[in-house]
Amino acid sequence: MRENYLQAALKVIDDPNILVNVVSLRVKQLKRGNRSLVTSLEKLLPEDTALREIAEGKITYELATAAELAAPRPAGWRSAMVSNVRGALSASAQASKAAALP
Repeated sequence: MRENYLQAALKVIDDPNILVNVVSLRVKQLKRGNRSLVTSLEKLLPEDTALREIAEGKITYELATAAELAAPRPAGWRSAMVSNVRGALSASAQASKAAALP
Protein backbone atom coordinates (compact mmCIF):
# COMPACT_ATOMS: atom_id res chain seq x y z
CA MET A 1 0.00 0.00 0.00
CA ARG A 2 1.32 3.42 -0.89
CA GLU A 3 1.68 5.85 1.96
CA ASN A 4 0.58 8.88 -0.08
CA TYR A 5 -2.70 7.19 -1.08
CA LEU A 6 -3.29 6.18 2.54
CA GLN A 7 -2.72 9.71 3.83
CA ALA A 8 -5.02 11.18 1.16
CA ALA A 9 -7.76 8.68 2.03
CA LEU A 10 -7.39 9.45 5.75
CA LYS A 11 -8.19 13.08 4.98
CA VAL A 12 -11.55 11.96 3.58
CA ILE A 13 -12.34 9.22 6.13
CA ASP A 14 -10.57 10.28 9.30
CA ASP A 15 -11.43 7.18 11.39
CA PRO A 16 -8.87 4.45 10.56
CA ASN A 17 -11.28 1.68 11.61
CA ILE A 18 -13.94 2.83 9.17
CA LEU A 19 -11.33 3.34 6.46
CA VAL A 20 -10.13 -0.24 6.85
CA ASN A 21 -13.68 -1.55 6.49
CA VAL A 22 -14.47 0.58 3.45
CA VAL A 23 -11.19 -0.34 1.74
CA SER A 24 -11.60 -4.05 2.45
CA LEU A 25 -15.13 -4.11 1.02
CA ARG A 26 -14.01 -2.25 -2.10
CA VAL A 27 -10.97 -4.52 -2.56
CA LYS A 28 -13.26 -7.56 -2.48
CA GLN A 29 -15.42 -5.95 -5.18
CA LEU A 30 -12.40 -5.16 -7.34
CA LYS A 31 -11.01 -8.67 -7.00
CA ARG A 32 -14.38 -10.08 -8.07
CA GLY A 33 -14.14 -8.15 -11.30
CA ASN A 34 -15.84 -4.81 -10.66
CA ARG A 35 -14.35 -1.98 -12.67
CA SER A 36 -12.23 0.70 -11.10
CA LEU A 37 -13.73 4.16 -10.75
CA VAL A 38 -10.37 5.86 -11.34
CA THR A 39 -7.99 5.61 -14.27
CA SER A 40 -4.28 5.19 -13.85
CA LEU A 41 -1.35 4.98 -16.24
CA GLU A 42 0.36 2.56 -13.89
CA LYS A 43 -0.73 -0.84 -12.65
CA LEU A 44 -2.12 -0.44 -9.13
CA LEU A 45 -2.89 -3.04 -6.51
CA PRO A 46 -6.60 -3.30 -5.59
CA GLU A 47 -5.80 -1.74 -2.21
CA ASP A 48 -4.19 1.28 -3.84
CA THR A 49 -7.07 1.61 -6.28
CA ALA A 50 -9.58 1.57 -3.41
CA LEU A 51 -7.60 4.21 -1.51
CA ARG A 52 -7.43 6.44 -4.60
CA GLU A 53 -11.17 6.06 -5.16
CA ILE A 54 -11.80 7.16 -1.58
CA ALA A 55 -9.33 10.05 -1.79
CA GLU A 56 -10.95 11.30 -5.00
CA GLY A 57 -14.46 11.09 -3.51
CA LYS A 58 -15.65 8.27 -5.76
CA ILE A 59 -16.35 5.94 -2.80
CA THR A 60 -18.27 7.07 0.28
CA TYR A 61 -19.86 5.39 3.27
CA GLU A 62 -22.88 5.91 5.46
CA LEU A 63 -23.16 4.88 9.10
CA ALA A 64 -26.34 3.22 10.31
CA THR A 65 -28.60 5.37 12.44
CA ALA A 66 -29.62 4.36 15.96
CA ALA A 67 -33.13 3.63 14.68
CA GLU A 68 -31.78 1.31 11.98
CA LEU A 69 -29.66 -0.53 14.52
CA ALA A 70 -32.59 -0.89 16.95
CA ALA A 71 -35.09 -2.06 14.32
CA PRO A 72 -36.02 -5.74 14.64
CA ARG A 73 -34.83 -7.93 11.81
CA PRO A 74 -37.04 -10.62 10.29
CA ALA A 75 -36.04 -14.26 10.58
CA GLY A 76 -33.54 -15.26 7.90
CA TRP A 77 -32.61 -11.67 7.07
CA ARG A 78 -28.91 -12.44 6.80
CA SER A 79 -29.27 -15.26 4.25
CA ALA A 80 -31.71 -13.17 2.20
CA MET A 81 -29.27 -10.26 2.22
CA VAL A 82 -26.37 -12.45 1.10
CA SER A 83 -28.39 -13.99 -1.74
CA ASN A 84 -29.52 -10.52 -2.90
CA VAL A 85 -25.93 -9.30 -2.97
CA ARG A 86 -24.80 -12.39 -4.88
CA GLY A 87 -27.62 -11.95 -7.36
CA ALA A 88 -26.75 -8.31 -7.91
CA LEU A 89 -23.08 -9.14 -8.33
CA SER A 90 -23.75 -11.93 -10.81
CA ALA A 91 -26.13 -9.73 -12.82
CA SER A 92 -23.48 -7.00 -12.85
CA ALA A 93 -20.80 -9.45 -13.96
CA GLN A 94 -23.00 -10.81 -16.75
CA ALA A 95 -23.70 -7.29 -18.00
CA SER A 96 -19.97 -6.48 -17.97
CA LYS A 97 -19.16 -9.64 -19.92
CA ALA A 98 -21.92 -8.95 -22.45
CA ALA A 99 -20.64 -5.41 -22.99
CA ALA A 100 -17.11 -6.69 -23.55
CA LEU A 101 -18.14 -9.14 -26.28
CA PRO A 102 -17.79 -7.88 -29.88
